[in-house]
Amino acid sequence: MIQYKEKAVKQGDSVGVGLFGYPVLMAADILLYQADLVPVGEDQRQHLELARDIARRFNDLYRVRRSKGVALREPKALILDAGARVMALDDGTSKMSKSAPNDGSRINLVDTPDVIARKVKRCKTDAGVGLTFDDPDRPECRNLLTIYAAVTGNRSQADVEAEVGGLRWGEFKPKLADALVAHLEPIQARHRELSSEPAYLYDVLRRGAAEANERAEATLEGVKRRMGFVLPKDLIL
Repeated sequence: MIQYKEKAVKQGDSVGVGLFGYPVLMAADILLYQADLVPVGEDQRQHLELARDIARRFNDLYRVRRSKGVALREPKALILDAGARVMALDDGTSKMSKSAPNDGSRINLVDTPDVIARKVKRCKTDAGVGLTFDDPDRPECRNLLTIYAAVTGNRSQADVEAEVGGLRWGEFKPKLADALVAHLEPIQARHRELSSEPAYLYDVLRRGAAEANERAEATLEGVKRRMGFVLPKDLIL
């Protein structure tokens, strides 16, 4: 797994079995609830393929005569065309992550406009002239343009370059910050609204947990039955 190799290099001898086994746990979470589509980033595609392989292998091994359908559905990846892989503000070659130690490397959904402006102002750039997606030696330039394209309507690269390609960083960064603030404002408004209604949130969690448990139990029963761990109801005395 590519992600394991990348993170193992950073963690060195301290890498644990949890990281190694994570793709299997992810597959279990997906297959247990019989997901059809799974929204993931491009970096998670390999993990989803593992889930598909496990489902296909199980269905082939435990195919029951006269049974309808399959025990486990093979999920498909749902990957956005724009913004599917957003890189860190302090390193255009590393994925933006909520768990990164440097808070300045990411834009949090609840960051205030001032915080967003400060993070964008301080983000890593380069000394290149003009702004372009196509220069492989300018990963930070490509990343910031990708973010701008995503938060201004999933626009094409050509459209974005036509608008901002001739700007300097000092001119582009305020435009990017303003676009991020505008894009996140309705999300933050909804967050504030929901945060003021804890009773409603707990009710949603309870109802969601009940539905999830029902689906999980049905999947487990089907899996056990196919493996011979559960007797058919008509054979139970």
